[in-house]
Amino acid sequence: MSYIDVTGKTEEEAIARALQKLNMERDDVSVQILERAKNGFLGIGSAPAKVRVTYGEEEEKAPAVFAKPAPEKAKTEVKPVGKPIPRPEKPRIEKVIPKVQESFQKTVRSTPVTTPETSKISGEEVRDEKADAIRSFISGLMEKMEVEAKIRVYLPEKGRYQVILAGPSMGQIIGRRGETLDAIQQLTSYCVNRSSSGRVRVTVDAENYRAKREESLEHLAHKVAGKVVKYRRSVTLEPMNAYERHIIHTALQDEPNVTTGSIGTEPNRRVVVSYVR
Repeated sequence: MSYIDVTGKTEEEAIARALQKLNMERDDVSVQILERAKNGFLGIGSAPAKVRVTYGEEEEKAPAVFAKPAPEKAKTEVKPVGKPIPRPEKPRIEKVIPKVQESFQKTVRSTPVTTPETSKISGEEVRDEKADAIRSFISGLMEKMEVEAKIRVYLPEKGRYQVILAGPSMGQIIGRRGETLDAIQQLTSYCVNRSSSGRVRVTVDAENYRAKREESLEHLAHKVAGKVVKYRRSVTLEPMNAYERHIIHTALQDEPNVTTGSIGTEPNRRVVVSYVR
Protein backbone atom coordinates (compact mmCIF):
# COMPACT_ATOMS: atom_id res chain seq x y z
CA MET A 1 0.00 0.00 0.00
CA SER A 2 1.33 3.47 -0.92
CA TYR A 3 0.38 7.01 0.06
CA ILE A 4 1.14 10.65 -0.67
CA ASP A 5 0.75 13.71 1.56
CA VAL A 6 -0.67 16.79 -0.17
CA THR A 7 -1.52 20.29 1.05
CA GLY A 8 -4.10 22.80 -0.11
CA LYS A 9 -6.02 25.87 1.03
CA THR A 10 -8.88 23.58 2.07
CA GLU A 11 -9.28 19.85 2.69
CA GLU A 12 -11.27 19.51 -0.54
CA GLU A 13 -8.57 21.28 -2.58
CA ALA A 14 -5.85 19.05 -1.10
CA ILE A 15 -7.85 15.91 -1.94
CA ALA A 16 -8.47 17.17 -5.48
CA ARG A 17 -4.73 17.84 -5.97
CA ALA A 18 -3.86 14.35 -4.78
CA LEU A 19 -6.39 12.71 -7.11
CA GLN A 20 -5.04 14.79 -10.00
CA LYS A 21 -1.47 13.72 -9.26
CA LEU A 22 -2.45 10.06 -8.99
CA ASN A 23 -4.88 10.23 -11.91
CA MET A 24 -7.42 8.34 -9.78
CA GLU A 25 -11.04 8.71 -8.74
CA ARG A 26 -12.14 9.45 -5.16
CA ASP A 27 -13.59 5.97 -4.91
CA ASP A 28 -10.16 4.36 -5.59
CA VAL A 29 -8.35 5.84 -2.57
CA SER A 30 -8.60 6.31 1.18
CA VAL A 31 -8.27 9.80 2.66
CA GLN A 32 -6.99 10.77 6.11
CA ILE A 33 -6.97 14.45 7.13
CA LEU A 34 -3.65 15.15 8.90
CA GLU A 35 -4.02 18.91 9.47
CA ARG A 36 -7.03 21.14 9.00
CA ALA A 37 -6.77 24.52 7.28
CA LYS A 38 -6.33 27.59 9.52
CA ASN A 39 -7.34 31.07 8.37
CA GLY A 40 -5.35 33.02 10.93
CA PHE A 41 -5.81 36.77 11.47
CA LEU A 42 -5.05 39.06 8.52
CA GLY A 43 -3.04 36.23 7.00
CA ILE A 44 -0.92 35.80 10.15
CA GLY A 45 -0.92 32.31 11.57
CA SER A 46 -2.72 30.79 8.61
CA ALA A 47 -1.83 27.24 7.62
CA PRO A 48 -2.86 25.02 4.71
CA ALA A 49 -4.76 21.78 5.06
CA LYS A 50 -2.76 18.56 4.80
CA VAL A 51 -4.20 15.18 3.80
CA ARG A 52 -2.77 11.70 3.34
CA VAL A 53 -4.16 9.78 0.35
CA THR A 54 -3.57 6.03 0.47
CA TYR A 55 -3.83 3.86 -2.63
CA GLY A 56 -2.71 0.47 -3.87
CA GLU A 57 -3.78 -3.14 -4.20
CA GLU A 58 -3.61 -3.87 -0.51
CA GLU A 59 -7.06 -2.31 -0.04
CA GLU A 60 -8.41 -5.62 -1.30
CA LYS A 61 -7.11 -7.23 1.88
CA ALA A 62 -9.26 -5.12 4.20
CA PRO A 63 -10.97 -7.49 6.60
CA ALA A 64 -14.64 -8.03 5.98
CA VAL A 65 -17.15 -7.38 8.72
CA PHE A 66 -18.23 -11.00 8.93
CA ALA A 67 -14.71 -12.45 9.25
CA LYS A 68 -14.25 -14.40 12.46
CA PRO A 69 -11.74 -12.91 14.92
CA ALA A 70 -8.39 -14.67 15.24
CA PRO A 71 -8.40 -17.31 17.99
CA GLU A 72 -6.82 -16.20 21.20
CA LYS A 73 -3.69 -17.88 22.48
CA ALA A 74 -4.21 -20.52 25.09
CA LYS A 75 -3.92 -19.12 28.59
CA THR A 76 -2.78 -20.95 31.69
CA GLU A 77 -5.82 -21.79 33.76
CA VAL A 78 -5.76 -20.11 37.17
CA LYS A 79 -8.32 -21.21 39.71
CA PRO A 80 -9.86 -18.25 41.51
CA VAL A 81 -9.53 -18.08 45.29
CA GLY A 82 -13.10 -16.98 45.82
CA LYS A 83 -16.26 -16.88 43.80
CA PRO A 84 -15.46 -15.35 40.41
CA ILE A 85 -17.12 -12.05 39.54
CA PRO A 86 -18.94 -12.40 36.23
CA ARG A 87 -17.95 -9.84 33.62
CA PRO A 88 -20.53 -8.47 31.21
CA GLU A 89 -20.00 -9.94 27.75
CA LYS A 90 -19.11 -7.37 25.10
CA PRO A 91 -21.24 -7.61 21.97
CA ARG A 92 -19.27 -8.95 19.02
CA ILE A 93 -19.12 -6.68 16.01
CA GLU A 94 -20.38 -9.52 13.80
CA LYS A 95 -23.65 -9.36 15.77
CA VAL A 96 -23.81 -5.56 15.81
CA ILE A 97 -23.38 -4.69 12.13
CA PRO A 98 -26.37 -6.72 10.85
CA LYS A 99 -28.51 -4.75 13.31
CA VAL A 100 -27.05 -1.51 11.93
CA GLN A 101 -27.86 -2.47 8.36
CA GLU A 102 -31.34 -3.64 9.40
CA SER A 103 -31.91 -0.28 11.08
CA PHE A 104 -30.76 1.41 7.86
CA GLN A 105 -33.35 -0.52 5.81
CA LYS A 106 -36.08 0.47 8.30
CA THR A 107 -35.01 4.12 7.97
CA VAL A 108 -35.45 3.95 4.19
CA ARG A 109 -38.88 2.34 4.50
CA SER A 110 -40.13 4.67 7.26
CA THR A 111 -39.00 7.96 5.69
CA PRO A 112 -42.14 9.90 4.71
CA VAL A 113 -42.74 10.26 0.99
CA THR A 114 -42.32 13.79 -0.38
CA THR A 115 -44.33 14.60 -3.47
CA PRO A 116 -42.82 16.59 -6.34
CA GLU A 117 -44.92 19.60 -5.33
CA THR A 118 -43.14 19.76 -1.95
CA SER A 119 -39.67 18.86 -3.20
CA LYS A 120 -36.80 21.32 -3.51
CA ILE A 121 -37.32 21.72 -7.27
CA SER A 122 -39.27 24.90 -7.92
CA GLY A 123 -39.99 27.27 -10.78
CA GLU A 124 -41.40 26.69 -14.22
CA GLU A 125 -40.64 23.68 -16.36
CA VAL A 126 -38.02 24.23 -19.05
CA ARG A 127 -38.89 24.00 -22.75
CA ASP A 128 -35.93 23.58 -25.08
CA GLU A 129 -34.44 21.00 -27.46
CA LYS A 130 -32.88 18.86 -24.73
CA ALA A 131 -35.94 19.01 -22.47
CA ASP A 132 -38.22 17.99 -25.34
CA ALA A 133 -35.90 15.08 -26.17
CA ILE A 134 -36.02 13.98 -22.53
CA ARG A 135 -39.82 14.10 -22.42
CA SER A 136 -40.13 12.25 -25.71
CA PHE A 137 -37.76 9.45 -24.70
CA ILE A 138 -39.16 8.90 -21.19
CA SER A 139 -42.74 9.09 -22.49
CA GLY A 140 -42.01 6.27 -24.95
CA LEU A 141 -40.22 4.29 -22.26
CA MET A 142 -43.16 4.62 -19.86
CA GLU A 143 -45.51 3.48 -22.60
CA LYS A 144 -43.40 0.35 -23.20
CA MET A 145 -43.35 -0.33 -19.44
CA GLU A 146 -47.13 0.22 -19.29
CA VAL A 147 -46.71 2.79 -16.51
CA GLU A 148 -48.69 6.01 -16.27
CA ALA A 149 -46.40 8.85 -15.23
CA LYS A 150 -46.43 12.62 -15.40
CA ILE A 151 -43.06 13.94 -16.62
CA ARG A 152 -41.71 17.29 -15.43
CA VAL A 153 -38.35 18.65 -16.60
CA TYR A 154 -36.52 21.47 -14.80
CA LEU A 155 -33.17 23.20 -15.29
CA PRO A 156 -31.88 23.95 -11.76
CA GLU A 157 -28.46 24.93 -13.15
CA LYS A 158 -26.86 25.31 -16.53
CA GLY A 159 -26.06 21.97 -18.12
CA ARG A 160 -28.06 19.87 -15.64
CA TYR A 161 -31.64 18.74 -16.22
CA GLN A 162 -33.76 17.46 -13.35
CA VAL A 163 -36.59 15.08 -14.28
CA ILE A 164 -39.43 14.46 -11.81
CA LEU A 165 -41.77 11.52 -12.40
CA ALA A 166 -45.14 11.31 -10.66
CA GLY A 167 -47.91 8.75 -10.85
CA PRO A 168 -49.64 5.82 -9.14
CA SER A 169 -46.95 3.18 -9.88
CA MET A 170 -43.73 4.88 -8.87
CA GLY A 171 -42.60 1.86 -6.83
CA GLN A 172 -42.22 -0.01 -10.11
CA ILE A 173 -40.25 2.91 -11.56
CA ILE A 174 -37.87 3.12 -8.57
CA GLY A 175 -37.21 -0.62 -8.26
CA ARG A 176 -35.09 -2.39 -5.67
CA ARG A 177 -32.70 0.14 -4.09
CA GLY A 178 -33.35 2.49 -7.02
CA GLU A 179 -31.88 0.16 -9.65
CA THR A 180 -34.73 0.71 -12.16
CA LEU A 181 -34.58 4.48 -11.61
CA ASP A 182 -30.81 4.44 -12.23
CA ALA A 183 -31.31 2.46 -15.46
CA ILE A 184 -33.91 4.96 -16.71
CA GLN A 185 -31.54 7.82 -15.88
CA GLN A 186 -28.62 6.23 -17.74
CA LEU A 187 -30.72 5.45 -20.81
CA THR A 188 -32.17 8.96 -20.90
CA SER A 189 -28.73 10.55 -20.55
CA TYR A 190 -27.35 8.40 -23.37
CA CYS A 191 -30.30 9.28 -25.63
CA VAL A 192 -30.17 13.07 -25.20
CA ASN A 193 -26.36 13.24 -25.46
CA ARG A 194 -26.07 11.36 -28.77
CA SER A 195 -26.35 14.61 -30.72
CA SER A 196 -23.42 16.98 -31.18
CA SER A 197 -25.22 19.93 -29.54
CA GLY A 198 -23.27 19.55 -26.30
CA ARG A 199 -23.39 17.15 -23.38
CA VAL A 200 -25.64 17.71 -20.37
CA ARG A 201 -26.26 15.92 -17.09
CA VAL A 202 -29.63 14.30 -16.53
CA THR A 203 -30.97 13.17 -13.15
CA VAL A 204 -34.26 11.32 -12.86
CA ASP A 205 -36.18 11.12 -9.58
CA ALA A 206 -39.54 9.83 -8.35
CA GLU A 207 -41.21 10.44 -4.99
CA ASN A 208 -38.07 12.30 -3.87
CA TYR A 209 -36.32 8.92 -3.62
CA ARG A 210 -32.77 10.18 -4.20
CA ALA A 211 -32.89 12.76 -1.39
CA LYS A 212 -34.27 10.15 1.03
CA ARG A 213 -31.64 7.61 -0.06
CA GLU A 214 -28.81 10.15 0.39
CA GLU A 215 -30.03 11.06 3.89
CA SER A 216 -30.30 7.39 4.85
CA LEU A 217 -26.81 6.60 3.53
CA GLU A 218 -25.30 9.48 5.53
CA HIS A 219 -27.07 8.19 8.64
CA LEU A 220 -25.75 4.69 7.99
CA ALA A 221 -22.20 5.99 7.40
CA HIS A 222 -21.99 7.80 10.74
CA LYS A 223 -23.59 4.89 12.62
CA VAL A 224 -21.09 2.40 11.16
CA ALA A 225 -18.21 4.82 11.85
CA GLY A 226 -19.20 4.85 15.52
CA LYS A 227 -19.04 1.04 15.63
CA VAL A 228 -15.68 1.02 13.82
CA VAL A 229 -14.14 3.39 16.37
CA LYS A 230 -15.71 1.54 19.31
CA TYR A 231 -14.56 -1.94 18.29
CA ARG A 232 -11.50 -0.87 16.24
CA ARG A 233 -12.47 -3.20 13.41
CA SER A 234 -13.00 -2.59 9.69
CA VAL A 235 -16.54 -2.85 8.36
CA THR A 236 -17.45 -3.74 4.77
CA LEU A 237 -20.79 -2.32 3.62
CA GLU A 238 -23.24 -3.82 1.13
CA PRO A 239 -22.56 -3.37 -2.62
CA MET A 240 -23.36 0.15 -3.85
CA ASN A 241 -23.13 2.04 -7.11
CA ALA A 242 -20.51 4.78 -7.63
CA TYR A 243 -22.87 7.61 -6.61
CA GLU A 244 -23.84 5.93 -3.33
CA ARG A 245 -20.22 5.08 -2.51
CA HIS A 246 -19.34 8.74 -3.09
CA ILE A 247 -21.98 9.73 -0.50
CA ILE A 248 -20.37 7.42 2.08
CA HIS A 249 -16.84 8.71 1.31
CA THR A 250 -17.98 12.34 1.57
CA ALA A 251 -19.96 11.79 4.77
CA LEU A 252 -16.94 10.29 6.56
CA GLN A 253 -14.05 12.33 5.14
CA ASP A 254 -13.97 14.54 8.27
CA GLU A 255 -14.75 11.74 10.75
CA PRO A 256 -11.85 11.34 13.26
CA ASN A 257 -10.06 7.96 13.48
CA VAL A 258 -11.88 6.68 10.39
CA THR A 259 -10.84 6.23 6.77
CA THR A 260 -12.74 4.81 3.80
CA GLY A 261 -11.78 2.82 0.72
CA SER A 262 -13.41 0.48 -1.78
CA ILE A 263 -12.89 -3.17 -2.71
CA GLY A 264 -14.29 -5.49 -5.35
CA THR A 265 -15.44 -4.91 -8.90
CA GLU A 266 -18.70 -3.59 -10.34
CA PRO A 267 -21.51 -4.28 -9.74
CA ASN A 268 -20.39 -5.72 -6.38
CA ARG A 269 -17.97 -2.97 -5.38
CA ARG A 270 -18.22 -2.15 -1.67
CA VAL A 271 -17.07 0.59 0.70
CA VAL A 272 -14.76 -0.44 3.55
CA VAL A 273 -14.79 1.76 6.66
CA SER A 274 -11.53 1.25 8.60
CA TYR A 275 -10.18 2.37 11.97
CA VAL A 276 -7.14 4.66 12.03
CA ARG A 277 -5.17 5.26 15.21
